Order: sequence, then C-alpha cells, then structure tokens
Amino acid sequence: MNTPLTHEILASRARGVLRGLHTNLAEVEASAVVTRDGFTVASLLSTGTDPDRFGAMCASLLALAARASKEVDRGNLRQIILDGQQGPLLLTHGGDSAVLAVAATPRANLGRLILETRRVATDLASLWTQT
Repeated sequence: MNTPLTHEILASRARGVLRGLHTNLAEVEASAVVTRDGFTVASLLSTGTDPDRFGAMCASLLALAARASKEVDRGNLRQIILDGQQGPLLLTHGGDSAVLAVAATPRANLGRLILETRRVATDLASLWTQT
C-alpha cells in the first residue's frame, strides 16, 4: 500500500462501500473510513466538515476509548457510540487498519445501525488484505 496507485484503488473501493451503506440505510447522513493514525481514506461528509480534522478527532477518540476499555477489563474495543442531540455517531473498528465513522439521524434504529456498521467495517477490513 505504498504506491499512490494502490492508495487510490483502496480509496475508490472504500468510497463504494460507503455509498452502499448510505443506500442501505437512508438514516445515515455522513460516513468516513479513517486509519487508526487519523488519515481519512474516503468520506461522504457534509460540505462544512473537514475530512482531515474529522479523521484526526476520530483516531484520538478511539485511542482514549481503547485505553479506558482495557483499564476496566472490557477487552479490545470494537465500537464507540456517541449519542448527540442530532443523532448518533458510531466509530467501528474494521480490522487492524480501518475505522468506520458513521453519523445518522435521531430516528435511526440503533440496533440495525450497530449491526450494519459492524458488517460494513468487516467489509472494509477485507479491502486492506486485497491491496
């Protein structure tokens, strides 16, 4: 994954996975694929959102939450759910390389959203093994 071509192929495939998520769940308003070090690989965000800043914030949240999870013996962190007034934000690990960030409307079915984001995160993780 060191060549620009490989990075572009990965980004293109990740955007396709994100588009599928938005198609399957109309309540999804924004999504991004972020590396654990905060680099945004692909995103479908609102025009006012800076993908680089968003990726860095997601990576910071995940690092802190993972430490807190281990501190109280919860094992490896799988997912973070932030519940805001305008709807939930889920950060879901996709293997060792990717994190899926998904923002949804307040009317989203949280159970379905959790299951679907975990499935999509697994699909994203497989992209890293294909490149």
